[in-house]
Amino acid sequence: MSSNMIKRLVIAGLLILAGIWSVSSAPAEGGFANSNLLATPQWVSQNMTNEDVIIVDVREDKYVDNNVIPGAIHMPWRLFRKNDLLYGLGGVFVGLDEAQRILGDHGISRSDTVVLYDSVQRDGGATSSYVFWVLDLLGHKDVRILERGVDGWQDAGFTVDSTPAKREALLYQAPLSEVKVRKRISGSDIYQRLGDPYYQILDVRSEQEYLGEKPNTGLDGTVLKLGHIPTAFNIDYTLNWASPETKAIKSYNELANLYAGLDPSRGTVVYCHSGRRGSFGYFILRLMGFEDVMLYENSWFEWGAPDNFYPVETKANTPTRSYGLPSANAGSNKTRMTQPASSASSNSTGSKASGSNDGYISCGG
Repeated sequence: MSSNMIKRLVIAGLLILAGIWSVSSAPAEGGFANSNLLATPQWVSQNMTNEDVIIVDVREDKYVDNNVIPGAIHMPWRLFRKNDLLYGLGGVFVGLDEAQRILGDHGISRSDTVVLYDSVQRDGGATSSYVFWVLDLLGHKDVRILERGVDGWQDAGFTVDSTPAKREALLYQAPLSEVKVRKRISGSDIYQRLGDPYYQILDVRSEQEYLGEKPNTGLDGTVLKLGHIPTAFNIDYTLNWASPETKAIKSYNELANLYAGLDPSRGTVVYCHSGRRGSFGYFILRLMGFEDVMLYENSWFEWGAPDNFYPVETKANTPTRSYGLPSANAGSNKTRMTQPASSASSNSTGSKASGSNDGYISCGG
C-alpha cells in the first residue's frame, strides 16, 4: 500500500471520528438554552469528589431528617431572608454584604461550582431557587440546582449520610463590577415602568391569588389588597412540574408551550407573595434562556400593602401572540419583538399606567 493511500485512509478515519464526536456532543434538539443550570444526580455523582464542586443542602433543620447527600454542607435558605417589621415586609433579602458573609462562613469561594438542593417535600427546587437567585445576583459564575433534590438523588440509587459536612470559613467577595444589581427590582422601579413596552410582568402565585379570589396577608395578619400588578400575566409556579408528586421539571417543549406568550427578548419581572415562589419562576426562565430576568423579592408583601398607593388589577391578562423561545440549538433570541398587548380589564376604574390602553384600579391607602 502506498504512503499516499495510507495518508488518505488516516485522514478519512479522522474525519469519521470528528463526525461521530460532533454528533454525540451536539445538544439535543429542543434542549434548555441554559441546561447547565440543572444538575442531574449522575452529574453530581461524577463530580462530587472535585474539590471545586460544593454541594449545598438548603433545607431548614426540620426538613433535613438525617438525610443528606454525602459531602454536602448545610446552609438553610432562610439565612438569606429576614422580616422587616418596620415596613411590615416578610422574607426580605438580607442584602449583598450579609449574603457574602453567609457564603464565606459556609466555606464557599467565588470560584466554586455550587450545586444547590432541597427535597420534594420542601417544594421541589422552590427553596434552592432562592439561593440560586442570590448567587446569580452576586454574579457567581457556576450555580446549579439538583433536580428533585435529595429525592432525585436517592431515586437514582445513590446513598445518603446522616450528617452534613463542614467547611472552613473563608472570605467570599464579589467584585462590584460583577454584581448583577439588575436581577433585583423594587416596587417603585416597577411602578415607574408600567406601560414601558420593554418590560413584561409574571405573577407566579395561584390563579386564585392572582385574580383576587384568595387574599394574601401581611406579617400582622392584615389582608393585603386583592389582585395583581397591572399588565401581569399569571403562570402558577407549580405548573413547572411534570407532576405534583415527583416535582420533576417539565421538558423543554412543555415549558416552551407554557411560556410561549412571554417574549424572551424583553425584561421579565417575576413576583409572588414573598419572593420564594417567584425565585422558582426566575430560575425556570433562566433555564429556558431568558437573560434579562428580575425578581421583585418584596412582591405582594410590599405591592399589596394597604398603605402603599400601588395600583392593582383583578382581571386576567392573556398573551395575544406566541414567541419563539431560546433552545440549546438556537441559543438566546436577542431580537427585539413587538410587545404583546395586555387584555387587562376594560371595566376597571382609576388612573392608567403611562402608555397603557387598559384601566386599572388604584387602591392604596
